[in-house]
Amino acid sequence: MTRTTALLLATLGSAALLLGALAFQYIGGLAPCEMCIWQRWPHAVAIGAGVLALSMERGRLLPLIGGLAALTTAGIGLYHTGVERGWWQGPASCTGGGGIGDVSADQLLDQIMQAPVVMCDEVAWEMFGLSMASYNAIASLILAGFWFVAWKKS
Repeated sequence: MTRTTALLLATLGSAALLLGALAFQYIGGLAPCEMCIWQRWPHAVAIGAGVLALSMERGRLLPLIGGLAALTTAGIGLYHTGVERGWWQGPASCTGGGGIGDVSADQLLDQIMQAPVVMCDEVAWEMFGLSMASYNAIASLILAGFWFVAWKKS
C-alpha cells in the first residue's frame, strides 16, 4: 500500500464516520449525547491532517497526528461503550447514575433543568448488539492502522 492510498483511506474513513454521525443527527433525528460529540472532534482533526498530508509529498508529522486522532476517538468510543453497557461509571454530566446526596430542592431543580436531554449511559441506536460508539471505536482502530502505514511510508 502506498502512502497516498493509506492517507486517502484514512482521511475518507474519518470523513465517512463524521458524515454518518451528522446524518444520524440531522436526517435521522437521533440527537447525540455529550460523549458522542467528543468522538467527532478527533475525526475533524484527522480529516484536516489528511487533507494537508495529501497536499505534501513528504512529512511524518501529519500522518502521526491523524493516527493519534484516530486512536483518541477509538478510546473515547471504547469508554463510551463501557458507560453504555454499565461496565464503568461515566461522566456525571451526562449519566443517570448520580445520587442526590445533600442537595436542596432548589439545587435539584436547577440540576434537572440543566441536565442534557440525551444521556450517555443509554444506547440510542444499535445493530447486531453494537452501539454507534462501538462501531466508531472499531472503525477508528482500523483507520489508525492506515494512518500508521502512511506514517511509516513517509
